[in-house]
Amino acid sequence: MSDLPRKAVTRTAKLATLPLGFAGRATWGLGKRIGGKPAEIVARELQQRTADQLFKVLGELKGGAMKFGQALSVFESALPEEIAGPYRAALTKLQEAAPPMPTRTVHAVLAERLGEEWRELFLEFEDKPSAAASIGQVHRAVWHDGREVAVKVQYPGAGEALLSDLTQLSRFARLLGPLIPGLDIKPLINELRDRVSEELDYALEAEAQREHAAEFADDPDVVVPDVVHQGDQVLVTEWIDGTPLAEVISDGTPEERDRAGQLLARFLFSGPARTGLLHADPHPGNFRLLPAADAEEDGSSGELRLGVLDFGTVDRLPGGLPDTIGEALWMALEGDAQAVYGLLRDEGFVKESIDLDPDAVLEYLLPIIEPAVVEEFAFTRSWMRAQAARIADPRSPANQLGKQLNLPPSYLLIHRVTLSTIGVLCQLSATVRLRDELEAWLPGFLPEPGDEEEILSPPVGVESALDGSDVGA
Repeated sequence: MSDLPRKAVTRTAKLATLPLGFAGRATWGLGKRIGGKPAEIVARELQQRTADQLFKVLGELKGGAMKFGQALSVFESALPEEIAGPYRAALTKLQEAAPPMPTRTVHAVLAERLGEEWRELFLEFEDKPSAAASIGQVHRAVWHDGREVAVKVQYPGAGEALLSDLTQLSRFARLLGPLIPGLDIKPLINELRDRVSEELDYALEAEAQREHAAEFADDPDVVVPDVVHQGDQVLVTEWIDGTPLAEVISDGTPEERDRAGQLLARFLFSGPARTGLLHADPHPGNFRLLPAADAEEDGSSGELRLGVLDFGTVDRLPGGLPDTIGEALWMALEGDAQAVYGLLRDEGFVKESIDLDPDAVLEYLLPIIEPAVVEEFAFTRSWMRAQAARIADPRSPANQLGKQLNLPPSYLLIHRVTLSTIGVLCQLSATVRLRDELEAWLPGFLPEPGDEEEILSPPVGVESALDGSDVGA
């Protein structure tokens, strides 16, 4: 029954073609250049072909390869536009699809985990999966009480596949690094590997999903399907229809994009405040845009809602997001470089052995936090590319300073989730009132009582970041 372990040699062989493919196309590029083709065209063709092969291989595999591809997918906004097309198409496929598990294997897992009479639990069960993810696939069904449900079935051997893929990919981290400017690939792979046990534990996932479902049960903006049944390697939850966020990204109206972006930002900051948990897998495949709650009842066209799926990876934050984030952000908006620097040093973002210029640190941060300065901010791919280029360019002061800063382990997942969410907002090209969500949900962001003077214009130093004069390749 264990399909994936039997295919281990094939999986490793496919992943092993990646560095060979890089080298082969580099040789091909050299030949083209010798033949007189302009170097920049050769580089672009090389990167496009590299992307094609990488994501073709990742798309054919489950486990860690697909998980890695999904994690990369939210950063495609950072790619230069002339090469983003092939990446975008290949990455988007990874958000919603993977090769399905054979029907006989699905039935065998259900019989083993739910009992030989598993069919009696369902009035209907669709053998064809409705969605596939990195460690399992989802089947639409009708529970015995008449509720429509989603049945997530874990791939046999998924744990071994995850660890094998991520170990193999970590060996290629240096080669994969140039794919997304400004993104350090190896820590991303290591962090995915560290969370394998949580990802495989459907009991932990069910607990996190129940907590979110209970908290957001009557929420007008966010919908979390409740857990119906949980067993080892099988998780049954309520079914929700809706438009996948990937479709909103590709075909949504400006109004749908803005609404999806606003709700995504709201969920990012309100989730930890309300549940003590941070949903840590914010790629578009885990979100749906749903009609208003009363749309079916009275035909109204109220505000769209955000459906949230897959709670297999969460960060446990009992007090919500750390106060330090809000406090540092507020101090930065006030232009208080010394206070920001002191707070970052206290929290371990600046190691004791390093001395940095507080004004330089503030200048490094300002472009990143500019969405919080204004009442509403238009997230775009061009803005994301400018941020990536500013940090990735080895000649830039921002690149040099960034290498000297430290990311404490307790902030690692928060950092990745925030960056990933911003990446999705840029894919949506959404205009978002981010400041509203920060004021409502981020601890430490608002000043102490008696010091509530609102920032109606950017503080000193932010104007240049907003007009782009200090940002770019």
